[in-house]
Amino acid sequence: HVQLVESGGGSVQGGGSLRLSCAASGNTNSIYFMGWFRQAPGKEREGVAAFDRDGSTSYVDSVKGRFTISKDNAKNTLYLQMNSLQPEDTAVYYCAADPGIVRVGLATRLRDAVFRYWGQGTQVTVSS
Repeated sequence: HVQLVESGGGSVQGGGSLRLSCAASGNTNSIYFMGWFRQAPGKEREGVAAFDRDGSTSYVDSVKGRFTISKDNAKNTLYLQMNSLQPEDTAVYYCAADPGIVRVGLATRLRDAVFRYWGQGTQVTVSS
């Protein structure tokens, strides 16, 4: 089993930046994919960015060029650097991880949320 704990959320003005962190613990050697998702009030959950053990990444179009996903393997921590934040980025952000037993591509995995383990979420609020 894998446990995920997000941190780094908060309130920021439009145009500002935040960096989210996701600390993984437990059977972390089993993780092949990790990702970030978000859910705004009244909206469906949306895949934001995903990362695989080989270093490949995938992003939803709305964050390309503004958000960067990365991982510190020594710390078992996933990051999401968010720049040029906009009010429409306001949401609860969730970290997710998966061992990759289900064979789907990274973009499909992000789109369809094919992840086994999920964190509790951290709130990001962007004011105009």
